Amino acid sequence: SMKYRIYGGLSFYQRKEIKDLLAYFRMVINPLDNEAFKRIINYPARGIGATTMGKIEAAAVANNFSNWEVCQRTAVDNPLKFNKGTLNKIVGFVNLIISFQKKAEETEAFEIAVAITKETGMMQELYRDKTPENLSRFENIQELLNGIKEFSLTAQEEGHPGKLPDFLEDVALLTDQDTEKEEDKNKITLMTIHSSKGLEFKNVFIVGLEENLFPSSFNGFLSPKELEEERRLFYVALTRAEQNAWLSFARQRYKYGKLDFAEPSRFLADIDPKFLLMPLQNSGLFTDFSGSSGSGYAFKKREPSETRSGKPLSVPPRMGNRMANLKNASETQGDYKGDPASKLKAGLIVDHQRFGRGKILNIEGEFPNQKATVQFDNAGTRQLLLKFARLKIVN
Repeated sequence: SMKYRIYGGLSFYQRKEIKDLLAYFRMVINPLDNEAFKRIINYPARGIGATTMGKIEAAAVANNFSNWEVCQRTAVDNPLKFNKGTLNKIVGFVNLIISFQKKAEETEAFEIAVAITKETGMMQELYRDKTPENLSRFENIQELLNGIKEFSLTAQEEGHPGKLPDFLEDVALLTDQDTEKEEDKNKITLMTIHSSKGLEFKNVFIVGLEENLFPSSFNGFLSPKELEEERRLFYVALTRAEQNAWLSFARQRYKYGKLDFAEPSRFLADIDPKFLLMPLQNSGLFTDFSGSSGSGYAFKKREPSETRSGKPLSVPPRMGNRMANLKNASETQGDYKGDPASKLKAGLIVDHQRFGRGKILNIEGEFPNQKATVQFDNAGTRQLLLKFARLKIVN
């Protein structure tokens, strides 16, 4: 991993919608957390207003209780004499949190996270009002769910519980990094395309060049005007590069917690091919769009007469579903039916669906609990349970 800083924007974990969802997580793990309680007691709106909250807080202070303990007591015998309507709302909130606590004990982090986003009504509220701001918040929550799914899968492969408290520990480490002084270390600068206007950099990486991501489409359809606005943004991003621009797309991407196949952006096919360089083509990392293993293009400013190896590059075809020949992602999950280590041994180069390419350092244990220690090119050294990891030998 590489250090980074976010230019001209909030840290991901400082965004309101993310803090709201994390507050629910905190309440499930530690209901005595008064700050989390105050953040979610009436979000999404459930009719528990400032007057009711004031009575709860006053009773908590007077009796040396947490706000949650006052609500629990209220649900039993209503000592504060709330009217029936208010009492029902408090009881509903208490029961909701208790149901999440039980589910969190029984399931891994991703399942309880999805349950919270659905059963609280957070997602429905954002989806109902399709303002640009709400759509952005909706997508941010989906991205957090994608991260939790990645965390849960990794925990499963490494033989860890992958429960909600474990995820919150990871988040605490990530948010600690947000306070690091920028001058401490060199960092990659991350920014939105809008934030990049007027700036230039020697090297620019434009990532996520996939249909329904860039160009972005919330409902799978863009009007001609909206499409041209997206194309203009792509032009802005591309012209931020003084010397080199790297254009990349993912073959597979988590969407709403589900691994899905991605199609390269139509904008890639619109670039005059004589400006495209693929210096890493033979490495298997970069190829043209006609191959199913492609994941990126390099773009370099140069004279129009230049071509790679003196030969004109073929025009990338517009993409249909180029990934249709790959196995459905769900087929790569689950247990091996046989001995997963029967063909694996130390020294082999393998490919992992999420961590990429790596080298097996050693295999230990007995079936079905064999573990492989793998040194990945971009994900460090990891010890994985073979019955879940599904390592593929690279020829």
